[in-house]
Amino acid sequence: MRLGVLDIGSNTVHLLVVDAHRGARPMPAYSHKVDLRLTEHLDKDQKLGRDGIERLGSFVEEAVHLAEDKGVEDLLAFATSAVREAANGEQVLAAIDKRCGVHIAVLSGRDEARLTFLAVRRWFGWSSGRLLAFDIGGGSLEIAAGVDEEPDVAVSLPLGAGRLTRDWFTGDPPGPDEVRKLRKHVRTEIARTVGDVVRYGEANRAVATSKTFKQLARIAGAAPSSEGPYVSRSLSRQDMADWAAKLTSMKSAERAQLSGVSEGRAAQLAAGALVADAAMDLFEVDRLDVCPWALREGVILRRLDLLPGRLDQLNGSE
Repeated sequence: MRLGVLDIGSNTVHLLVVDAHRGARPMPAYSHKVDLRLTEHLDKDQKLGRDGIERLGSFVEEAVHLAEDKGVEDLLAFATSAVREAANGEQVLAAIDKRCGVHIAVLSGRDEARLTFLAVRRWFGWSSGRLLAFDIGGGSLEIAAGVDEEPDVAVSLPLGAGRLTRDWFTGDPPGPDEVRKLRKHVRTEIARTVGDVVRYGEANRAVATSKTFKQLARIAGAAPSSEGPYVSRSLSRQDMADWAAKLTSMKSAERAQLSGVSEGRAAQLAAGALVADAAMDLFEVDRLDVCPWALREGVILRRLDLLPGRLDQLNGSE
């Protein structure tokens, strides 16, 4: 069947169309995305502003038409931290549903971690043993670990690269004081979760997903995306520590000149690097393997597992 996934993230709104059936890997057929950066449209009361709502509604409307044009049988739409935490998020989604005729499920942070972990497990397989997975989004950091497809532990922390850049940095590049304060904050938040994660056992393989980790691996020497998804890519702790120091001292325009770094993500890459460096250090991870699959693929895989279910069954009460 041909499935469509509409992912309303903190940075990007992305329509992905795949050909898939149960037991087979989803094959991408079409992709359309826009950097809306919804978190930048939140006002002082944490409400999405009129411009952000209109741009989001227009994209969803466009995505629905594109999905129809591409022959999508089922459109799975979900939103993550930006909409989840917006004070008017429910009203915004209700208005979009009325305008576009599409129900958008709001995933909890824990479910983001669970579904991303599912995608990682399916990609690397059972031979990887106990997996430890990290994903740095625009609004949150997800951590999950386990030996099965359902993780033993799944955690979401408000440590997204976009959120931290907006809340902690005022300069470009950020000043040493701002970097030090954010570094301390990030490490304090992550350290609180380490015991809950590692008590289940030592990971046999540590994995990273998300655009932030992919870009960090690329600037540290990993193969470019043009070489395809099956090329092995990884990021070492030493390289991550070195680049965290470099990126926080560079201007956004300088970061955008690095291999694999998009102009739209350059501003938040320094904060993302501090999160990645802290996670690898505190969890004592020497090397992260980069997984090309993440949350969207996890949603697709779970949908196929649940045929003929509903997207609402993706929550933890299933």
